[in-house]
Amino acid sequence: MNVIALTVLVSACLTGIFIACFAAERWRSRRSSPERDSLLPLDLIPIHPTPPPSVMPNNPPSLP
Repeated sequence: MNVIALTVLVSACLTGIFIACFAAERWRSRRSSPERDSLLPLDLIPIHPTPPPSVMPNNPPSLP
């Protein structure tokens, strides 16, 4: 009979963890939208404009 009590205890703990995580996610999602959350990994990459390509002279310098 201790196995049944242990099973109920473990399932109650897992249920409590699930409810706490679900409530925290619902509370956090009020401040943002799923569309914004899906783009967050892209937000971490800083966007730097590419520098213009260096201009090579048409005529290389002549050797003395």
